[in-house]
Amino acid sequence: MHVGVPKEVKTHEYRVGLVPGSVRELRHHGHEITVETAAGVGIGFDDDDYRAVGARVVDTAAEVFAVADMIVKVKEPQPEELALLRDGQILFTYLHLAADRALTEGLMATGCVGIAYETVTNKFGNLPLLAPMSEVAGRMAIQVGAHNLEKEQGGAGVLLGGVPGVAAAKVLIIGGGVSGINAARMAMGMEAKVTVLDRSLDRLAELDMRFGGQLNTLYSTVDAIESHVMEADLVVGAVLVPGAAAPKLVTEEMVGAMRPGSVLVDIAIDQGGCFETSRPTSHDAPTFKTHEVVHYCVTNMPGAVARTSTFALNNATLPFTLAIAEHGYKEALRRDPHLLNGLNIHKGLVTYDAVARDLELAYTAAESVLD
Repeated sequence: MHVGVPKEVKTHEYRVGLVPGSVRELRHHGHEITVETAAGVGIGFDDDDYRAVGARVVDTAAEVFAVADMIVKVKEPQPEELALLRDGQILFTYLHLAADRALTEGLMATGCVGIAYETVTNKFGNLPLLAPMSEVAGRMAIQVGAHNLEKEQGGAGVLLGGVPGVAAAKVLIIGGGVSGINAARMAMGMEAKVTVLDRSLDRLAELDMRFGGQLNTLYSTVDAIESHVMEADLVVGAVLVPGAAAPKLVTEEMVGAMRPGSVLVDIAIDQGGCFETSRPTSHDAPTFKTHEVVHYCVTNMPGAVARTSTFALNNATLPFTLAIAEHGYKEALRRDPHLLNGLNIHKGLVTYDAVARDLELAYTAAESVLD
């Protein structure tokens, strides 16, 4: 199969779909690779690094899209990339369609086959291609939250861990999944007072056994969210409903009741965000204030630590990329029901139930399109 790797064009997105080591692995299995010039420069790989492992390097994204059977990316296609996709071409990347009707309809119009990293599963019901970026985003959430609590960033001037004789900041994490656990670990490491809310008693018990008295765990209800949001210095939204739009768990009224200079970090913003006051931001303008509360809602948070993120992502995606390249997408999806869960768009049809439901579009079962 001919695999194409364009340079990412989203604002301040430096990750790349395939690192040279992954290209070498694909070449070892007999596949052709075409890479856009400077695709890996943001993480320290120049064109010669790709040529050295057998890739062909071209000058434009249009040349990549024109020859590739499968496009491997990191972020959802931007408008100029949508125009380059063609009927039957495989797109393997993060899509996050449930919060973006325009992108969904744009992909449908191209006739492409859209396989989304974020809905591929494993035998445990987890999301192995989302997990690495959830780990990064969870850890980053505390890092950026602590920074934005500084007075110069618009925050209240609070040091997350306090000092002897001065109380540490209160950190509330809504959601105890992969990103929530990683956020909690970082916040506890910085000696903040940390509370995690979740609706899974099993997950809360697991967190309690793992962290003991270092971490406060609570069952998530409207009342628990409201009372703890109003007391928190930093709130991290780490809620995930696989493939679907995030529920709005923190209302604007709750945000209005928070102390001025408090900070909200919405990891769920790729899926529409879990705070009513959230709106997507980018790395060049990452924050805004509503009701005197600082909001950090960057839609590609892991792009800020692009080298770490790219390697972590490639470790997870490469086996699936190889499977698609080796067998073709239909046979690869037939062989692996977990990869089949990644099929969101197929030649004009929406094949992921949560996306169709949230966007009020017709749904076609993924299995049916393989016949």
